[in-house]
Amino acid sequence: MQRWRILSRKKRFRWIAFTLVFLVLLVALLHQLLFIGQAREKDTLTKIRERGQLIALTDVNSLNYFIYKGVPVGYQLDLLESFTKEMGVSLKILCSNDISELYFYLDLRVADVIALNLPISHEGNYLVNYTKPFGETKLVLIQLKPGPGNKRKFINTYADFTLDTLYYRSNAFFLPLIIKFHELTKGRIILREDKTSNPEQLVRKVSEGKIRFAICPENLANLLTKYYRNVDAGLVLSGTYQYAWGTGHPSDSLIMKLNEWIDKKTSEQELASIYQDYFDEAKVINFFQSDNSTLNKVRISPFDLELRRQSKLIRWDWRLLASLIYEESNFHTGKISGKNASGLMQLMPETAGKFGMDSTASPAKQIAAGVKYIKWLDHQFEDVIRNPRERIFFVLAAYNVGLGKILAARDKAVRYGRDPNKWNNNVDYYLTRRSRKEPIQKQDTSQLSSQPEIAGYVNNILERYYHYKNIIPQ
Repeated sequence: MQRWRILSRKKRFRWIAFTLVFLVLLVALLHQLLFIGQAREKDTLTKIRERGQLIALTDVNSLNYFIYKGVPVGYQLDLLESFTKEMGVSLKILCSNDISELYFYLDLRVADVIALNLPISHEGNYLVNYTKPFGETKLVLIQLKPGPGNKRKFINTYADFTLDTLYYRSNAFFLPLIIKFHELTKGRIILREDKTSNPEQLVRKVSEGKIRFAICPENLANLLTKYYRNVDAGLVLSGTYQYAWGTGHPSDSLIMKLNEWIDKKTSEQELASIYQDYFDEAKVINFFQSDNSTLNKVRISPFDLELRRQSKLIRWDWRLLASLIYEESNFHTGKISGKNASGLMQLMPETAGKFGMDSTASPAKQIAAGVKYIKWLDHQFEDVIRNPRERIFFVLAAYNVGLGKILAARDKAVRYGRDPNKWNNNVDYYLTRRSRKEPIQKQDTSQLSSQPEIAGYVNNILERYYHYKNIIPQ
């Protein structure tokens, strides 16, 4: 204190100013360190809008995401499409039956949201930022029904367990419920996690006698037991829990938008309608019994083997060829359009005749003719469009509207200074637009053509193809 008193007024001021500046900088630095992550994540919604795409994580099958009659469908898919439509962005799905892998993607900020029925719990709050709940259910035991064909013991109460092995889907979000159940059995069970099987696959394994017991959410189990009629789901293993989606920590802007959407669609009964579409008994039986559903058979169409064989001739992924055929004919071999295009590949009579197809052609010959036409179209572009991926866009468009229109659109792209060898935002722009008259000052007028559906044709095929890739193995 004595030393402070002997300092001149000027020096005292300097010390005070220095201390204040230091404190201000320290507070600012701490604020930056504490809230920089939050500020960055609060802008999650803006990032999604800037990229024009929501990246979502889900699993395959268990009614969440599968193919039915060539169309990608599913409970979580329909919910995601409703939300992205509300936002005005496209949807990209990354899928895995390993929940830890999905969480890994979310934690690395590769994706924006996990679209699964995640149990809301205190422990789960450390993993994700939960949305408002979509519904509630319980965990139940899956076992074979008692009867002449089943000599194994039937579990009526927890006391009936005698070191029995129960399989459950590896899922950190369900772990608190699983642990609590294990404690209630007082060590009478052995728990085994399965990292690759979803709940529906575990129920199937019980039905087929491959495992004896499995754990499954009750709302899903009630449906699956209508199809796997030899299994029982009567023993409840947990209390009622609510479930929701999860986003990264923290992502306030996205959570707010999701919760607004949930409130809006709940009041409009849309969420209840989507739930009913996949948790209605009669519809689910159709899903599981149909040969054209990936819940029953891992295939897109009855023609998959032929598509695999024929696609090698054009070096295409066979699933891309399948998506093209679905766009053309919905896999109907006898379809005839109003313009007289026919068959799986919807070839016009002149084109069909040129590539070896007539009215009596088998499905294999219909596919072969279409593949030959695709190969011919590809040959028209291969000298100028070197990028194989880029060339696919042009071939698909030419397949839809004819080679002449695509060549004209390429010429127009050159005339207005755009790249004639790139599709998106270049040649596709001039394919869907035409000038009222030849511009005098290189001004691009943009009256829509009489075929606005052209713009969506290529995108529809590619979008469906990416879903096929997610769900159907190569």
